[in-house]
Amino acid sequence: MPLKRELHNIVTTTAISVILSGMGHPAGVKRDRVKLEQRRLKAAKLLNRRLAEAEVARRVGVHRQSVNRWARQLEQGGAEALKRAPRAGRPSKLTAADRQRIVQGLKRGPEALGDGTSLWTACRVAELIERECGVKYSTVHTWRLLHDLGWTPQRPAGRALERNEAAIRRRKHQR
Repeated sequence: MPLKRELHNIVTTTAISVILSGMGHPAGVKRDRVKLEQRRLKAAKLLNRRLAEAEVARRVGVHRQSVNRWARQLEQGGAEALKRAPRAGRPSKLTAADRQRIVQGLKRGPEALGDGTSLWTACRVAELIERECGVKYSTVHTWRLLHDLGWTPQRPAGRALERNEAAIRRRKHQR
């Protein structure tokens, strides 16, 4: 049976040695573009002080090849070349004011749209967005937008209409 070898990257700072299970970004974790830019600019300052690329990599906590790439970019375009790129992807069709109107509409409830129940569905939210902002989104993108706005899916507690609250309290108290 072949031996399984684990590969580790060792990052060393002045007095602490840390073992990372891999460089890069863990799956599911959003990249903080501001912190990444700050790290590149810190490396640029160290490179301008004529420190070796390996030493800069150790101090900043990245691979030496990243520092080498940054050094080339710094040489070709200055510190401006290390600044973060604009946000990737298509720009949002919704403005901040539109998002605020959507949140206010969500707080009013689906009854305000003329729906019979107090439950939001992705289709109902998509209708709200189209009515309030004039932008048509798929239900999948509507869920993404709700997540970005801080709204999470909820399920109502299934309770019988004939439920007798007083009898339930008595039974719980007897236990």
